[in-house]
Order: sequence, then C-alpha cells, then structure tokens
Amino acid sequence: MRADVLTREYPPEVYGGAGVHVAELVRALRRLAGLDVRVHCWGSPRDEAGTQAYDVPDALRAANGALQSLGVDVAMAAGLAGADVVHSHTWYAAMAGHVGGLLHGIPHVFTAHSLEPLRPWKAEQLGGGYTVSSWVERTAVEAAAAVIAVSDAMRADVLRSYPAVDPGRVHVVRNGIDTSEWQPVHDPDRVRELGLDPDRPSVVFVGRITRQKGLPHLLRAVSSLPPEVQVMICAGAPDTPEIGAEVEALVADLRTRRDGIVWIAGMLPRADVLTLLTVATVFACPSVYEPLGIVNLEAMACGTAVVATATGGIPEVINDGETGLLVPIEQAADGTGTPLDPARYEADLAAALTAVTADPDRAAAMGEAGRARAVQAFGWDTVADQTRAVYAAAAIRSTP
Repeated sequence: MRADVLTREYPPEVYGGAGVHVAELVRALRRLAGLDVRVHCWGSPRDEAGTQAYDVPDALRAANGALQSLGVDVAMAAGLAGADVVHSHTWYAAMAGHVGGLLHGIPHVFTAHSLEPLRPWKAEQLGGGYTVSSWVERTAVEAAAAVIAVSDAMRADVLRSYPAVDPGRVHVVRNGIDTSEWQPVHDPDRVRELGLDPDRPSVVFVGRITRQKGLPHLLRAVSSLPPEVQVMICAGAPDTPEIGAEVEALVADLRTRRDGIVWIAGMLPRADVLTLLTVATVFACPSVYEPLGIVNLEAMACGTAVVATATGGIPEVINDGETGLLVPIEQAADGTGTPLDPARYEADLAAALTAVTADPDRAAAMGEAGRARAVQAFGWDTVADQTRAVYAAAAIRSTP
C-alpha cells in the first residue's frame, strides 16, 4: 500500500505540535512492512527520499493566508497519482487530500489536530480567511473516508461540530512520543546559561503565543507564586500583534515585582528544551483548548510533573494527582474556551503550581510516574499500527 501524507509542517520547518506529530508518525509508518509512505509538505525543497515540497504560487504571495493554502493544496493534489490512500493533517492540507482523493479515486483520511469552530480567535489572525479555513475543514471532514481524532474528547468535538459525519468514520488514535529522544537531560551549567538557577524551584512553559495556549492566564497566576519560584517562558510567534503586546506587558509588570522571570522568544534547539524540561520542578500548560497536548507528553517523558487545564484531551494524558495536577475550568460555550471566571481559574492555577513547587519530593514522584506513563501508553509504534488500521478501514469503506 502506498500512503501519501499531506502536511504544512515537516522538518526542518516545524513550529507546532501537528508538525511534530507528522514527523514522528511518518518515521514510525515507514518502519512497517508493506507500506510505502511519501510526504507532501509546504516550504523549501527537502533532501529526504520520498518527500516533495511545494511553495506558495507566485501569484498568491501577497494574498490572504487561506488563499495561499488553497494554492499549495491544488499543486499537492496534482502530485498524488499512484497513491492508494491520502492522509492530510490540519485544514492547511485538507483540501489537497479532498481534491486529490476525488481526482485520483482514492480514499482520503483526515487527522483533526484541532477544529476551526473551536478556534474562533483565529479570525483575529486570518480575517476573512477564517471563513475560508472553516469551509475547507468542514468540506474535508464531511467527505473523508475516515477522520482521525487525537483523543476521545476530540472525537466528541468532531461529532458535535460536524453532526453530518457518520460516527463510524471517526477513529481515535492518540498522539505519541518518542521516549528515546525525549528523556531527562541534566545539564545545570546550560540551565544557568539560559537564565535559570537549577537550585531554585521553577515553572517552565513552552508554546506559541496564541489564545489557545493561555499564556496570559499563566502570567497573571505567576504573580501569586512564592517569591523563590522562577518562571521560564519559552514562547514566540504571536498570532497577532495584540496578544504579543499583551504578553510583553504582563512580563514587564512581573519583572518589576519579582526576580526569576525569564522569557526566551525564539525557538530553542531540542537539546535546550530537554534540559529546561528536566530541570523544571513543574511544567505548566494553561491551554484553554488542547485536543491532546503533545507538549505535556514531552514534559512527562523528561520526568517532569505537569500542571495543566482540565480541558479537551489533557485529562486523557495526565493522571490527576499521580503524574501532575489538573486545574478545573468552566468555559464559555461559544467555542473560544474563555474561562467564565478568569480570576478563579488563574487563582486555581496558581494554587496548583504552588502546591507542586513547594513539595519537591512529590514533584519528583509525579515526574517519575509521568515518564513511566509516556513510555507505556504513548509509543509511536502503537500509533503507526493504529493508523495503518484506519487506512485499511478507509479503503474498505471507499470500495464500490
């Protein structure tokens, strides 16, 4: 069977969890006998065998981002001849999978890493393009031979957002983690170079500056943490100038009232991320929308306790009280994920972070349990086997 994987992100051009997922999934799928996996991605040419990159057409370089996506997708669709199944990831590649499936008469499998109806703040970034991206996703999801959701919560979101979809076509295949690459790395000297004191308790955040990731909520919670607790923010690529300015103002205010506030705005090499996750007393995930949360798996694999919002697929990853703490949240039903009582959520987040940083023995035990859970429950070989089973089911469903 030849399976063509379609994605916006692919190494070395990876900026989010979906790109990490695709890269690791492709590696695992290529280890399976009888499966020929080819990759179609955005961006500059790749040297990797079986991988084709596509750039934005010259005529669309100044166009809205949604139109640029459609331009790339049309080129991708033309390159799928000979595939037995096409597998797209995120709305950016979804139309390539949909059109390519129609054009070449092959089943289209779509993995939902997030859902446009549940990210209305993207309208701030895309303008009218958000309406286009929403149409693309709906069209692809409703027509796909199979839809992969990365958590039980995501599957429920798919069926609620797109009630026309047959529940039998929606499969759960959770994200994975390569625990041979994501593992504890102890390097106190490098930690000091990055701005943290390894002998003090610390909270680390890694993620993009987007409404989804909830960074402003974390920064407001930090003001209530004990003064000895350091905070490392590894965050860049703001979705909009407005949220970028909001984060800058919150960080500046914190620095006037406490020390140990470190913000690294660029993307760090993986070696540095491993070092920071390992040294952290606790990893913070204040997301208001998270279909599963690969970043939590990465922290767990590094042996670090996690404090995260009890939303989306996060409770399927973190065992509350064992591998970390889940922070309760009541959210608006308008798709934004906005806390109904932000002050209460931020106070609960601060209390959970304080509880873990104040008890290093408990934090260490949670980290050890998290590492064990990551190894046992989220291996990529399991993900690859489950994905191939979805391909087979999609092929059967598409047979006349």
